[in-house]
Amino acid sequence: MQLWVASSRVATRASLVPALERGGWVCTLLDSGASVMERLDGEPPDALLLEDPLGAEDALAVLGRLRLSEARVDLPVVVLTPSRDEMLQALELGADDVLPPDVAPVELLARLARRRLLKDRTDALLVQGEKLERMALTDGLTQIHNRRYFQLRLAEEFRRAQRYDNPLALILADLDHFKAVNDTAGHQAGDAVLKSVAGCFQACIRDTDTVARWGGEEFAVVLPQTHLAGALTVAERIRKDVSALRLGPTANVSVTASLGVSSYPAAHVHTTEELVHAADEALYRAKRDGRNRVCLTDPAGPGAQQSRSV
Repeated sequence: MQLWVASSRVATRASLVPALERGGWVCTLLDSGASVMERLDGEPPDALLLEDPLGAEDALAVLGRLRLSEARVDLPVVVLTPSRDEMLQALELGADDVLPPDVAPVELLARLARRRLLKDRTDALLVQGEKLERMALTDGLTQIHNRRYFQLRLAEEFRRAQRYDNPLALILADLDHFKAVNDTAGHQAGDAVLKSVAGCFQACIRDTDTVARWGGEEFAVVLPQTHLAGALTVAERIRKDVSALRLGPTANVSVTASLGVSSYPAAHVHTTEELVHAADEALYRAKRDGRNRVCLTDPAGPGAQQSRSV
């Protein structure tokens, strides 16, 4: 465990540091606040011990600067000071513990261990929370985003498009006759198809785009800063890649997709609901007109839809 001891006090270096190292800490000695802040730009320690004298800055000033850094706000910091007023100030500034300079090494070791344990537990809870959040926003089968995440992202991108007058496009896609795949090849083959189709979608979009499983065999893509013509190009690429898939032990399982495309700004699109409705209407027309094709809405309105087929 790495411990930085920031102090130029001879007694600290002579008595506490050897005891801390015997207790399992690897100590790095620093004698100024500037050296502390400079080294924090790299790999931080597991804990930090601050004590005056500390060069041009006092320990409390260093602590205040440290807690202003969001990246170091959770670093365990122990302050050594004989002044009761400074003890209270240190706690107000975010010190995890405040002790007198003549603290017994065994007590300091116990307090450092306790602070480190609390941080480890907090970090573990944060990791677990992030994992649960990812699970809540990820489709379990395809490992792409799920509908809930997509709705959140679509709303965010729509607000951004309105605020900065940027274009935004949406693609809704549905696999054609997917039930037949499950009925003839089995559900395992159907799952494999969905995973492969999700891979096609991911391969055809940019890092700034978002693809999600909309539900069942339906997929959706939000394309920030993309006009209708650009979205059509992406949709056609997806359609071709999906139709080229050959799956199963004998590569005899194939599938096609129908896609609907809408965009903002458009005369008939003022909300995310209207953007989704326009794409859904275009998708319905692609299905009705023979499947394995892309239909898009014209900016003039839903009555002026266009179709592009194989």
